[in-house]
Amino acid sequence: MSELTLGGYMRKHERPAAFGGSDGQPYSVAIYVEPEPDVRGLYGASLLFVRWSASGERPVGHVESGTLAWGRSSDEAEERVMALSLFDVKAALDEAIAAAPGEW
Repeated sequence: MSELTLGGYMRKHERPAAFGGSDGQPYSVAIYVEPEPDVRGLYGASLLFVRWSASGERPVGHVESGTLAWGRSSDEAEERVMALSLFDVKAALDEAIAAAPGEW
């Protein structure tokens, strides 16, 4: 998996990817997979973006993407979202920020 994908980056650097959001704030990203399948029998995977204080010492909020990948198992859904490019992850962060105006 390329370092330009979410999973490739996390494997190479052994830490979550971090981004500057469109709101100028620092975020790190985590993968969330639904614990149960939906009515179609598919597991959905999305991203949870943790917003950090300006100093980076503590989390001060979060935003979430919509479902970005599906799989027949939770592992398959996670692998599919890990295959997203870092550019797509950044776009998902900025969309999540735009969808939550005034949350901060």
